[in-house]
Amino acid sequence: MIRTQLRSLVFSICISFLISCPVPVSAQETTGAFNLFETIEAALKANLGLKQSREEVNAALATKKARTTNFLPTLSARYGYIRRDKPTTQFLAGPGGQATDVIINPEDEYNFVTSFTQPIFTGFALINQYKIASLGLDVAEISEKLTRQDVILDAKNAYFSILKSQKLMAVAEDTVKQATGQKEVAENMYQVGMSPLNDLLQSQVQLANDKQRFITAQNNLEISKSQFNTLLRRPVNSAVAIVDILDYTPFEYDINYCLIQANQNRLELEVADLEVQIAQKDYELSKRDYFPSIDLTGTWSRRGTDWDVDGGEGIADKDFWDIRATANWNFWEWGRTRYGVKEKLSRLSQANYRKQDILDNIELEVKQAFLRTKETEKNITTVEKAIEQAKENLRITEERYKEQESTTTDVLVAQTLLTETMTNYYNALYDFKIAKAVLYRAIGQEILE
Repeated sequence: MIRTQLRSLVFSICISFLISCPVPVSAQETTGAFNLFETIEAALKANLGLKQSREEVNAALATKKARTTNFLPTLSARYGYIRRDKPTTQFLAGPGGQATDVIINPEDEYNFVTSFTQPIFTGFALINQYKIASLGLDVAEISEKLTRQDVILDAKNAYFSILKSQKLMAVAEDTVKQATGQKEVAENMYQVGMSPLNDLLQSQVQLANDKQRFITAQNNLEISKSQFNTLLRRPVNSAVAIVDILDYTPFEYDINYCLIQANQNRLELEVADLEVQIAQKDYELSKRDYFPSIDLTGTWSRRGTDWDVDGGEGIADKDFWDIRATANWNFWEWGRTRYGVKEKLSRLSQANYRKQDILDNIELEVKQAFLRTKETEKNITTVEKAIEQAKENLRITEERYKEQESTTTDVLVAQTLLTETMTNYYNALYDFKIAKAVLYRAIGQEILE
């Protein structure tokens, strides 16, 4: 009885401890919102292009393994049955000089043949085919990494596009509220004869325009969310909540650093280099017909007049084997091999030109991404100083309007100035984040910020 009570007490203490222990959960589980890291992980997990790239790696690996088997002997077996119209006989001298008929090919014959073929020399074809398959596997693996980098960039772009659209919609909503308040003030002052009808009409027109811009901002936000859902392969109308990121880290490096990093890290250059190597091996493979091919073959055969191929009447030698080496060489094909070699040599030159073209385009891409990043970064610091000035300007103008010291036009201009300032700030902030993500992709770095 006491032992049972002790067990119950220990069990209760353990349950209480487990309940009281905090369980680590992600931001999405606690707030229902995706953060940037979770967005990238979800995009990588859901992306079909990345899954296709992984299957391409599996296919290239299978091709490489298949090329490996070409170095090994090929084994084969054959079982057959022959039915002749009549046995083949031959007169042979028997004992005492008397000739007799001897069956040399029976009417029914069964045969079983096993053989092997081992390539000895193929004009370096097998080794070049294997190297091409191995290089193809390297290309597939690097291409998978390239797809991963593209998905990360797409996830960042989708994430920051939503944040940007949310902020611009909030600015448009605040502008509508301000325009509504100004319209009500203008209407009240018009009714008591303190302002002309023209002020009221201007306020109404401004409110209508602001409402239209608010509707456009709402649609832009919905489009951004739909793109986000499509990237994560969620239902297109699923609700989207993400964690806001208002802070930013300036990009501290110069263009020379970016170009060096791109030359060191860009996987496209590795792919281009591998494609040059593949073209080189393909060129060497095309010269295989300049050499003879040598194979070693072996055969073991059994013959018989019954299904068990165990000899019989007319079967002189029921089993035999042989091993032979065979050399084949097509030494004249009217220039076919020479033209094929020239074609592969041109393909090799094309691969080298493509590599240089990729390098040139990467440098241009890095330069453009760097300039765009620096441009948006400078815009942030410039507009930050103007936000409080625009807010204070609107406040003063509204107070002066109520005191009949300024016109409705002055208020509308101040409101428009604040709206443009806030719009420019959020455009600069999130365009900077997107531009920096593009720059990181351009220099081949997977930095999650």
